[in-house]
Amino acid sequence: MQDHNLAPSDEDIIRGCRKGDRKAQQALYEKYKPMLFGICMRYASGWHEAEDWLQEGLVRIFTNLYQYQPTGAFGAWLRRVMVNTALEQLRKRKRMFQTVEIQEVADSFEADENLFAKYREEAMVQMLQRLPEGYRAVFNLYVLEEYSHREIGEMLGIAESASRSQLSRAKDMLRKMLEKSIGAEA
Repeated sequence: MQDHNLAPSDEDIIRGCRKGDRKAQQALYEKYKPMLFGICMRYASGWHEAEDWLQEGLVRIFTNLYQYQPTGAFGAWLRRVMVNTALEQLRKRKRMFQTVEIQEVADSFEADENLFAKYREEAMVQMLQRLPEGYRAVFNLYVLEEYSHREIGEMLGIAESASRSQLSRAKDMLRKMLEKSIGAEA
């Protein structure tokens, strides 16, 4: 590892983690936790579930770090591991693609008075968490991770058309939640 006053480079972190160096593992955790936890929060239904998934993902990262090839960005590799961890957790539930009536979710959404104040991102994550798991997974993969519907279908084991349908329904539900929250603030 480098001088204590300087943040270690990704190369130093990787090298140290591969040797089992606790300081390198801590450096990876501190540097990438906000990004990795943010991914978990977008896919999970709440804070505690996201924390569990983060821990699961970190175990996978440390266990599989030897597979990382420096041909791509380290952050992108970490993101991919965490997205795959979240998707695996969702697939374990088997209920990811249950159909839910849009009005049912929109009616259960309570407007957050701070929605358009300084906590916009947190409020958006909360809305995403209220989506049914299948809708949430497809929305995240398509809109935030920028996968194609074909890729999403392969990742989730669904038809490309099902991915498109889930995305459309997710957008409809989010729009209704936003409309309801704006109406509550007016």
